Amino acid sequence: MSSIPEQIQSFIDYLKFEKRYSVHTVTSYQNDLIAFFDYLDLQFGKLSLQEITAGFIRSWLAGMKDAEMSSKSINRKISTLRSFFKYQLKTGKMEMSPTANIIAPKIGKRLPVFIKEEDTKLLLRSVSGITEDWRSLNGKMLLTLFYSTGMRLSELINLKEKQLDFGRSQIKVLGKGNKERVIPVSKEVITIIRDYQQWKKREFEKPEEEVLLITERGKKMYPKYAYLLVKQYLGEIKTLDKKSPHILRHTFATHLMNSGADLNAVKELLGHSSLASTQVYTHNTIEKLKDVHKKAHPKA
Repeated sequence: MSSIPEQIQSFIDYLKFEKRYSVHTVTSYQNDLIAFFDYLDLQFGKLSLQEITAGFIRSWLAGMKDAEMSSKSINRKISTLRSFFKYQLKTGKMEMSPTANIIAPKIGKRLPVFIKEEDTKLLLRSVSGITEDWRSLNGKMLLTLFYSTGMRLSELINLKEKQLDFGRSQIKVLGKGNKERVIPVSKEVITIIRDYQQWKKREFEKPEEEVLLITERGKKMYPKYAYLLVKQYLGEIKTLDKKSPHILRHTFATHLMNSGADLNAVKELLGHSSLASTQVYTHNTIEKLKDVHKKAHPKA
C-alpha cells in the first residue's frame, strides 16, 4: 500500500487532534489498519467500507493465530478495528460495525513482576550516597523517582521542572491522553531532587532547564538511556528475571497494595483509566496473604 487511504488518514487525524493520543499509540493504530487493509487488498481485492464483513476480519485474525501471534497482540488489533469502525459509524460512513460479533481470544493473566521489599531497600541504599559522576547521579534519580512515584518511563523523562511542587511535596504528572495527576512525594525524595538540581546548575552552564532529567551532555534524557541505566542497576538483583523501568512501577503499586492502600487510590496514583488495570496488583497481595497464612497458621 503506497499511501494511506483517506478513510484511515481521517481516523488517524481524529486520534491525533481530537483524542490527543500519544505518537506511539497513533502509530500502533496506523500500522494495524494498514496491515488489515493490505491483507484485504491482497486476498479479496479492493473493498468499500460497506463490503467489509466479520468474515473478512476473522480470516485476517485466523492468519495471525496460525502464525502463532500472541492473544494479547491479536486483541490489540481487534481493539484497533473496533475503534476504527466505531469512528466510521460516528461519521456516518457505515451503518453497522463488522466487529460487533468478533470475539477476542482470552488472555491468561500474568502477575506483574516486582522487587521484594528487602531487595528494594538494598537497591536504594546502594545508590543513596552516590555523587561520583553524572551517570551515577542519573541512576540514583531514576531508581528513586520510579519507585517513589510509579511513573511510566515516558512520563519521567518528559517531567518538567515546573511540574515539581516542593511546597506541597507533590509532583504533577502528565500521563496518557494528556491526563494530569498529582503524586505526593516524601521530604527525602525532595532533598534528592534538589541536590540533583544543584549539581545540574554547577555542571552545565545552560542545561535544558525545562526538563528535570538530562544526560551527562546536558541534553534531555532519552528512553534508551534511562532503560539501559535502570537495567544495569537491577542486574544486581539475581532473583529478578525482567529488568526494566516498568518493574519499578509494578513494585511501587505492589508495595502500596501489600501495605493496605486503597485500590482506587493506587489507580489514581498510577494514572489508570480503568480499575481493571489496577486490580491485577490485588493478586500479588492475595499471594502474600497466602504465604503469611501458610507460615503462621497451625492448620495451614
